[in-house]
Amino acid sequence: MSMQNSSVFSEIERQKNEMAQTLMELIRVPAIAPENSGEGESRKAEKLMQTLEAVGFDKIEHFDADDKRVPSKKRPNVVAYCYGENTAEKLWIISHLDVVPPGEESLWTITKPFEPTIKEERIYGRGSEDNGQSMIASIFAVKALKNLGIKPKRTVALAFVADEEQGSTYGIQHLMKQGLFKKDDLIIVPDGGNENGSLIEIAEKSAIWFKVHTIGKQTHASKPNKGLNAHRIGMDYALALDKMLHAKYALKDEYFDPPESTFEPTKKDKNVDAVNIIPGEDVLYFDCRVLPNYNIEELLNNIHDLADEFGKKTGATIRIEVLQKSVAPKPTDANAKIVIMLTEAIKKLGGVEPKVGGIGGGTCAAYFRKIDAPAVVWSTIDETAHQPNEYTKIKNMINDAKIYALLMVS
Repeated sequence: MSMQNSSVFSEIERQKNEMAQTLMELIRVPAIAPENSGEGESRKAEKLMQTLEAVGFDKIEHFDADDKRVPSKKRPNVVAYCYGENTAEKLWIISHLDVVPPGEESLWTITKPFEPTIKEERIYGRGSEDNGQSMIASIFAVKALKNLGIKPKRTVALAFVADEEQGSTYGIQHLMKQGLFKKDDLIIVPDGGNENGSLIEIAEKSAIWFKVHTIGKQTHASKPNKGLNAHRIGMDYALALDKMLHAKYALKDEYFDPPESTFEPTKKDKNVDAVNIIPGEDVLYFDCRVLPNYNIEELLNNIHDLADEFGKKTGATIRIEVLQKSVAPKPTDANAKIVIMLTEAIKKLGGVEPKVGGIGGGTCAAYFRKIDAPAVVWSTIDETAHQPNEYTKIKNMINDAKIYALLMVS
């Protein structure tokens, strides 16, 4: 290991407590999308700015997207620059400000979702792993270089974006419209990975979120024959759909983790207010992550056809509304410069042999691949995102910061 790398690593380790405390400060500020009754990311962005300004970045820019649904009327996107020796080449590290809702709070047995705590060298709290760990690691990698007076080989641009959890309309898609990115930029999206940091993700599955709205006829529960139970029909349809999709789209590809397409019934809307009412309407949702081998429009036709079949059979109306649809873009070339650089950095840190592969998606990287800009997804995580008791290991945050620093100076 070079003397410079050794000094950088020591400086990052020296910042361990400050990194942990800064992450906990960010976790305390919820940043939930308006689709989930949240107020957006503005308050969290304000807290983030305090950290960025203390680091002394060469330039900080704001690219807010208008959104009347949130109190601030905007969704913040922040880009912080550290100029390098080669100003023509940029290394982007793109993390997201928003988090998913905490879910059932009674399942949080270590601490409350937005009251972070440290236990056994883990930081618990909603957003700790997704995406707080990477936000802090990228910031303090730059801070270590600044503290040591080391200028990066290339300009480093850290982007902190909104709206990743709900489709990125107000986040990375908004940023891309500003013309900030070039096809030869080096782009890393630290929003996926595995436990030992060996996986460099260069491909994602297609993704579809859709709503199933079943319409029957409401009546008193003591006389079900006078109504049409939308809840039962909706459940029957969902089970039949689940079975059909898994049978029809059963291909496995070991390049991806998990190797098969996934079709998951997830959210369920409230239907009636009392136990003794037969519901006349029922709403549930599916999250589907589909291997790129399959045609998404054909899959949607199958979903609609089964809904029509159930409608004719039961007398109910079943409406399908697609909430999000993203077709898997062409994978990043395994020989792209950022893939090679990241591979070499992981090897320098030591301990694991890097490998390329695919995940269920979707991340901000997909939007870059759609414009043929190579992007990779990488971080060292236990994959506790979206779960109760979400946590990040402090050692993962430290090691990821070291990898980012290597990418900056190598």
